[in-house]
Amino acid sequence: MRLKHPLKRVLAVAFTAALLPLSALAQSYPSKPIKMIVPFPAGGTTDIVARLVAQKMSESMGQPVTVDNRGGAGGNIGADLLAKSPADGYTIMMHNLSFPLAAVAQALANRLPFNVDTDFAGVSIAIYVPFIWTASPSVPAKDLRELATLLKNNANLQYNYGSTGPGSTMHVLGEAFKKDANVNMTHIPFKGAAPLKQEMLAGRLQVGGDQLSSSLAELKAGTLKALATTASKRIAGLPEIPTVKELGYPNLELEGWNGVFAPAKTPKDIIDRLNKEVIAAVRHPDVAKRLADLGAEAVGSSPAAQDAILRKQMDQFRGIIREMKID
Repeated sequence: MRLKHPLKRVLAVAFTAALLPLSALAQSYPSKPIKMIVPFPAGGTTDIVARLVAQKMSESMGQPVTVDNRGGAGGNIGADLLAKSPADGYTIMMHNLSFPLAAVAQALANRLPFNVDTDFAGVSIAIYVPFIWTASPSVPAKDLRELATLLKNNANLQYNYGSTGPGSTMHVLGEAFKKDANVNMTHIPFKGAAPLKQEMLAGRLQVGGDQLSSSLAELKAGTLKALATTASKRIAGLPEIPTVKELGYPNLELEGWNGVFAPAKTPKDIIDRLNKEVIAAVRHPDVAKRLADLGAEAVGSSPAAQDAILRKQMDQFRGIIREMKID
């Protein structure tokens, strides 16, 4: 039908334009550089994986994908930055299994500036990587069970364990271990895996833990020792490391992962494009080999699968964190 009245023509144009932005945005995306937030300092597993993925995404998307390290608060500072970013696909985040745990801990302490249930959109699980309990070589225990015995038999022994921040994976696991083993250690928070590892290498910190990739070289060199893995089975490349379940601590079992997130309400077409790019990046032969060398498995999942593992791990540890009043 022909619109003769000028106002009708204006309204028709405006209505048509209102239907176009999302598809037009998706078709032109990306038209400028993309920022990938890493909520930890440089040098840890999340940072390493982010840089490998960002490089391949830059090559395939025709725009730079740059890594922005924003460490602190167990990863929640970077997550808060993402939550407050425009939902246009130009700010994304690579996080790890600390995300659901730190989010639960801070939410229960009423100190969370974002809502993990409504402020984020999953893009893809990039990798699976085991989480490892580590110790300084000066610690006279070969595994987690021996560590518990050592602490029980030496009441005056002042041992500290380090984590990547309040509510982070190692903080939650450390408190769960203290409860299950009926031992005492003091929690020392760091801003990331790299500074935590340096303190252990220097002998100033007795126990810590992070994803395997962060300390694989030191474990192979013998400058750090592995006490246990939280994975459900022993690691193929390091079969001598026992699982927490084998050692009598089934509550500490937790699968490790790294994944990409976007702000909530990011258009589905853009999420789909990012998903394809992340999957292609981690499955690229060069990247997959590099990840395998780091003890990680290239995955590339659907957004729904990533959301599912996030919710599962939040539910798994919500009761433990509430009971321990982690803050």
